[in-house]
Amino acid sequence: MNSTIIYKDTHEFTSEELERLFLSVEWSSGHYPDRLVVAMRNYETVYSAWDGERLVGMVCAMDDGVMTAYVHYLLVDPDYQGLQIGKHLIHLVKEHYADYLRIVLNAYNDKLGFYRAMGFKEGKEETPMFITTLWT
Repeated sequence: MNSTIIYKDTHEFTSEELERLFLSVEWSSGHYPDRLVVAMRNYETVYSAWDGERLVGMVCAMDDGVMTAYVHYLLVDPDYQGLQIGKHLIHLVKEHYADYLRIVLNAYNDKLGFYRAMGFKEGKEETPMFITTLWT
């Protein structure tokens, strides 16, 4: 593992890069790498973390152009967790959307502490809802 992580603002990834990263965190969307390639091109904001040629983390967000941004994906390869990569990726999103009124995300319950430390708060009267065929 290289100790120098490089961060990029790009929407272009290979299906193999995305499949490996998404399956490394056991996300079922990794079983659809060709769709992920298209999805990355369609997101408004994508920041990625690289160890040499290896994609080791990413954050993706969509927005309405002025008020609200939605962070859809934040993932870091388990071999690289604990190196502040996720924290840096969230910092990039917060900086990019600094003028927006709201940044929203859905957090897995076991990750709430991380997102709280990044400045996010749970909604008091909101519950995320889904229609999905994905299992994670």
